[in-house]
Amino acid sequence: MSDAVLLRDAEVHGTRTDVLVHGGRVVAVGAPERGSAEVAEVVECRGGALLPGLHDHHLHLHALAAARRSVRCPADHAALAAALGAAEADVHGWVRGVGSPGDDLDAAVLDRLHGERPVRIQHRSGAMWVLNSAALARIGPPDHPGVELRDGAPTGRVLRADDWLRARLPAADPPDLRGLGAGLASLGLTALTDATPDLADPGSLAVVPQRLTLLGLGLDAAAPPGVVAGPYKIVLADSGLPGLDELVERIRAAHAVGRPVAVHSVTRESLVLLVVALRAAGTLPGDRVEHAAMVPAELVGELGRLAVVTQPGFLADRGDAFRREVPAADHGDLYRCRSLLDAGVSVALSSDAPYGPVDPWAVIAAATTRSTPDGAPLGPDEAITAAEALAGYLAPTPGAPPRRVAAGVRADLVLLHVPVADALREPSAAAVRAVWIGGVPQRLR
Repeated sequence: MSDAVLLRDAEVHGTRTDVLVHGGRVVAVGAPERGSAEVAEVVECRGGALLPGLHDHHLHLHALAAARRSVRCPADHAALAAALGAAEADVHGWVRGVGSPGDDLDAAVLDRLHGERPVRIQHRSGAMWVLNSAALARIGPPDHPGVELRDGAPTGRVLRADDWLRARLPAADPPDLRGLGAGLASLGLTALTDATPDLADPGSLAVVPQRLTLLGLGLDAAAPPGVVAGPYKIVLADSGLPGLDELVERIRAAHAVGRPVAVHSVTRESLVLLVVALRAAGTLPGDRVEHAAMVPAELVGELGRLAVVTQPGFLADRGDAFRREVPAADHGDLYRCRSLLDAGVSVALSSDAPYGPVDPWAVIAAATTRSTPDGAPLGPDEAITAAEALAGYLAPTPGAPPRRVAAGVRADLVLLHVPVADALREPSAAAVRAVWIGGVPQRLR
């Protein structure tokens, strides 16, 4: 039985035409010849744009799947207490919360809000967990440097100790990665880069339908079948930066086995450290900065040898907090886009989900308006066009030319309800009509 699909009257690169898909690839664009393919299905596109699939260049699949079955944590304590009280515990009696925006939580505060069940809440940055006393009593001795102590006793705040904490929690059911992958496909995402560092079980992620690249694959580990080993993830934690010599050696170790580096940097200090380290270690094509949340103007030119994977969606998600907490003189340094592109820096966009909004169309909109939740722009001079933002999702790797719909390419495709110009006027996932990955339909309506 043939799996050939004819996409009739689709807008492809500004022209309305027909596209034939067969054997997981685009066979023809606009050509009447169908070869030996017998068309099994015809999709009437009615002038809707047919795009290459979008690629989220930085997200965390396990954390995103876990967040889907966790309680969202508001800043207001009364609302948080109500949310925790209404939350369903897991089979072991634990309550898991995510997205806490406050830095005022500790075990004592959580005990007052919800002390009857063990609770762990992840800060929205992803870098810290807060546990109540019932949870602390169950995890055993606080023998990790990330456990915050006060007068020798744990405060309930645990910094960058995910593996340590996970090993002390009761075994949980595996997250629904297949369902997550289907949901991401419905947004038009056909390729994903998982940015979780030090992946313990990389093969578990391969169940998603998307093309998958891993940053957290160890230097001596082989990528699972069908998965790409991406640049090697290095975290420059603002809670404790490594020494220069240590960072240089880590970069050199990755380069020695042919892996570029993907370095997490969200502060001015960490970016300066990275720039100095790369001067000493040298660069490799594909080296990139993850987030580049704060880029001083004097460092923009230093990034020309690198790529930047950034997340303007954070402005729409929490930009009002940035406006309050970041000095006004530094607002233009936050999640730069325009100045980086103008300086010739390779820029790709991503979500950092679940810590940022996962919808790529919302990120595209945020890159164009830089509007915060209160409606005011933050760093408006760093805005880019919607077409430029979309190109950051269509590139297979940061800085590469955007993928095109052409004969011979893999049939990772997104069909929109409307022409691309209309879709980019007000970017929204509602414009996505159908998605194929390797010619296999993921969504069709």
